[in-house]
Amino acid sequence: MATNLQTARSAGERDPFEAEAPDSISLHDLERFWQQAINLRYVILGIIVFSLVVGLIMTLLQTPLYRSTARIEISQIESDVTNIGDVELQNISKDRQYFATQYELLQSRSLANRVVSAGNLTRDKKFQEAFGLGEKGVSDTAAANILLADISIQPIEFSNLVDISFSSPDAQLSAQIANLWAQEFLGMNYDKRFGSNAQAQKFLGDQISEMREKLERSEQELIDYANANEIVNIAPITSEDGSAGGGQTLASSELSALSGDLARATAARIEAESALRASAAAAGTGGTSAVLKSRLSEVQAKLASLKSQFGPSYPQIVALEAEEASLKSSMQGASQDISRELQANLQKALLQEQALQRAFDRAKSGYLGQQGQGVRYGILKREVDTNRQLYDALLQRFKEVGVVGAGKNNMVMVDKAEIARSPYEPSLTRNLLLAFLFGAFASGALVILRETMDQSIRNPADVKRVLDLPVLGLIPLIPEDAINEQLEDKKSELNEAYQATRTNLNFLTDKGAPGTIMFTSTRPDEGKTLTAVAVAESFGHLGKRVLYMDADLRNSGLHEIFENVPQPGVGLSGFLAGNDDFAKSIVSLDSHPFDILPSGRKPPNPGELLAGTRLQSLLEQLGTRYDHVIIDSPPVLGLADALEIASVADGVVFVVEANSGKIRTIQQALSRLETSGARIFGAIVTKLDDRNQTYGYGYGYGYGHSYGEKDDS
Repeated sequence: MATNLQTARSAGERDPFEAEAPDSISLHDLERFWQQAINLRYVILGIIVFSLVVGLIMTLLQTPLYRSTARIEISQIESDVTNIGDVELQNISKDRQYFATQYELLQSRSLANRVVSAGNLTRDKKFQEAFGLGEKGVSDTAAANILLADISIQPIEFSNLVDISFSSPDAQLSAQIANLWAQEFLGMNYDKRFGSNAQAQKFLGDQISEMREKLERSEQELIDYANANEIVNIAPITSEDGSAGGGQTLASSELSALSGDLARATAARIEAESALRASAAAAGTGGTSAVLKSRLSEVQAKLASLKSQFGPSYPQIVALEAEEASLKSSMQGASQDISRELQANLQKALLQEQALQRAFDRAKSGYLGQQGQGVRYGILKREVDTNRQLYDALLQRFKEVGVVGAGKNNMVMVDKAEIARSPYEPSLTRNLLLAFLFGAFASGALVILRETMDQSIRNPADVKRVLDLPVLGLIPLIPEDAINEQLEDKKSELNEAYQATRTNLNFLTDKGAPGTIMFTSTRPDEGKTLTAVAVAESFGHLGKRVLYMDADLRNSGLHEIFENVPQPGVGLSGFLAGNDDFAKSIVSLDSHPFDILPSGRKPPNPGELLAGTRLQSLLEQLGTRYDHVIIDSPPVLGLADALEIASVADGVVFVVEANSGKIRTIQQALSRLETSGARIFGAIVTKLDDRNQTYGYGYGYGYGHSYGEKDDS
């Protein structure tokens, strides 16, 4: 569409009309807000100044307030009256809940009532005058409400200190009430802790009586259970806390002793068997020494294997060791005629082992029966020990309470409140700062609201970024009474702007500006007619044959530019209606280098006339006579006229008024033109003023008075 216009620029030169890169859209939005703020700078300044004045007036009208602060220390309670789990005071004192409770008590109504009563504030004239209560006085409840409204409790972080502050219009009264508040709180805490020692002693006495009965019952249950199950403790075991456990019973001791005797009897029996076997083997073979040596080797091999797996007291190890000793003894010269004696020894050892085995089985059965009973016995024994410890602790605490009677308060006054030398309210610096911030916030909200609500073209670069159209010209806003004068002055700002526009139009095609150019806009009064006339005149000054065609058959704006334009012939509407002699309707003015084809009389059906084939035929005939035909078309929205004209013109130049209208409306108009098959060359932004100057456009852009002029002096 604008290829030649782009290539006409030197390589590497940035197009001042092009939009910013897509990755800087957020920066562009911030720039829009900033430019809006600059445009509203006087309004913003007025808002801030007004806010500061209001802040100053409010500061002067406020009543001075004086604040005094007393500081107390709240320490944790180290001990309570019982030190047992049923009373939770000690646990609370070690928890943050304790301090949170004290902070709430410092702001409680009960404490406020104590202060009112202690200071006799309902009859205090200074209190009544400070709060405007009059001579009739006030009730205790109302006075307490006043105190609660002006008291401030501030814990000091990472410490046990608490600041008690009171503010009032009287400096002396503020110090008096702050100190009174701290003193009454300390007194209330002392009364709560130590005002009822008799009740504490009674409570402990009741607890001791209950614990004594509980201890006696648990001891009796332990004795009855032991007697019923014949449980006898030989060696009680003492635990780390000093309590006696179940210990070693008679059954377990007897089982341990029988186990040892049985092991020894088994070893003796095995020894006798080994001796008898060795004697019989020697007698059968006749080689006593060889047999004994062979047997000894086997015994020693088994003994070595078992020792690697079991301890020395293992029964088989003991038996093999005995057999080893017996074999060695036999090899040293035992008599071969001892079989009868060996059999007697074996029979004796066997009978002894059997008797011990029966006794061991009976003891084992009894021990297993007592194991379950021992668990229950241990539970009862521990219950007795626990009850005895609790009983001793309660008895000791009862004696301590009886001796001490009352303790020391865990809260003390650290610093008394002093009379303030100067008021803390109102603060002029703070109020002015808040007023300034409020003014800045209100100004920011105004800027955002204005920029959000304003959907017009402010930055001409938005034409490329949002509408995707190249900018063909930037036209400044000129007062209506100075338009003709500026058009005639070739060095005027307006004339220079249209000359730049004409130059851009010459680069639209390889052959220069198109022959038939239609000028249209979204809505009326956007500068479309003035732009069409100015472009026609600019081409005419170059020696081109130019015709200005007023194609707005519904509302011609030609009379707004030219005071008296002759109306010979039937005009454009007459030709479209069927009159072929359009040449009589063309007007030539001596003061302007182009011809004019007026719109003619207003027809009843302009849309139907423009939709016919005669318009295209007319443009073809005019193309043979003129280098350029500039068509002043009706607006796009609401009418079909512009769409019909665009379909037969070489292209469309869209006129956009800056700082007015909505971008969405412009997009809808462009969409309608594209639907009709029109070729849109680009856009001309009109009526730029100082609001657009901050974007680099408007006055001072490089036209007219700011470029090429010399100082007359």
